[in-house]
Formats: sequence, structure tokens, C-alpha cells
Amino acid sequence: MRIKPTHPTHGKRASRLARDTRGAAVTEFGFVAPLFMIILMGVFDASHTTYTTALLHGAMQKAGRDLTLEDAGSQEANIDQRVISQVKNVVPDEATITLEKLSHFDFEDIGEAEEYTDTNGDGICNSGEPYEDANNNGSWDANRGEDGIGGARDAVLYTAIVRYDRMFPMAGLVGMSEQVELRASTVLRNQPFDTQDTTVSTGNCL
Repeated sequence: MRIKPTHPTHGKRASRLARDTRGAAVTEFGFVAPLFMIILMGVFDASHTTYTTALLHGAMQKAGRDLTLEDAGSQEANIDQRVISQVKNVVPDEATITLEKLSHFDFEDIGEAEEYTDTNGDGICNSGEPYEDANNNGSWDANRGEDGIGGARDAVLYTAIVRYDRMFPMAGLVGMSEQVELRASTVLRNQPFDTQDTTVSTGNCL
């Protein structure tokens, strides 16, 4: 059988194709681009979160100082609104901002449960065991703080909670939560403009 010889130009054409790298950069970019975009969005997201957190802490510190004044009761709504307005400037419109205030007799009471007599030794306030109703709400609580800014000399824990959907759509790709939650707290003591209320009622656990 006679084999037809390969034309010289065919070999040259194959050699040129092997050396041709046109379009390689586009292909390589197609592989790198998704990872690069995720990293870039992650940097933007982290930067925005850091800035918002710093702004939130600053607003809370200023609000905490304002709330220690004697006329804080009449200015409380305005102080809260200033915190909300500052945060709203840097978060999405649908963000929720919750402000919580818990007053306590002293700094040592912050985050502490109401005291009770554990007569049956089970570590739970139950079975009619007597307790001190520090926040006067008629039931035993694991946090003895009373809602609001309290009265003279009271120690107040003032907390802001900010929640909003992430501004950049990369969370699901890297296993992060789609929602951001930021918290900032400040602790203050009201001025001694009056005699501190030391009345504590008692009750019995269910």
C-alpha cells in the first residue's frame, strides 16, 4: 500500500498552533476571577463591618455619657435616636437596631441572677423556694437587671444590637452567615441626684 507523504506546510501549521498562546490569558483569568472576586468582596465586607463596629462603639460611648446626666430621663428618646441615626448612615436601610437598657443596684449586679434559697439543693429556683425580686417583675430571673435606666446611683448596662443582611453576596460561597449581627455595650452609673431606691421585694419560685 502506498502512503501519501505529508505536505511540508501541514507540519509547519501544526508547529505554529502548538506555539500559539493567544487566548491563554483569557482562559487563565476565567479560572482565577471567581476566587479573586470572592477575596475582594470579603475584604470589602470585613472593612465595612470593622468601620460599622467602630462607629457603633463610639456612638454608644457618647450616649452612655449623656445618659448619666440628671435630665437623662427626659432626653432618653433623643439620645437613643442619635445612636440609631449614626448607625443608619452606614448600614442598609432594612437593618434593625435594637437598644436595651438594664439598670442594677451596683456594678457587681450586672449579669448576675436574682438570689434565692436553694432549699432542695438542685441548683434551680423552684418548688416555692424564696427569692429576692431585684427587678420587681414578679418572677425569678437569671438576670437581675430591671428594664430602663433606673434611678439615682443605679448602674446601667446599655446595649445596642444591629442586624442586617451582608452587602456583598459571597457569604454562602464561603460558609458564612448571610446576616451580620453587631453588638456594643457601655456601662454607666447615674449621678447621685437623689437617694437610691434600695427596696427589694421577695417572692417564691414556681
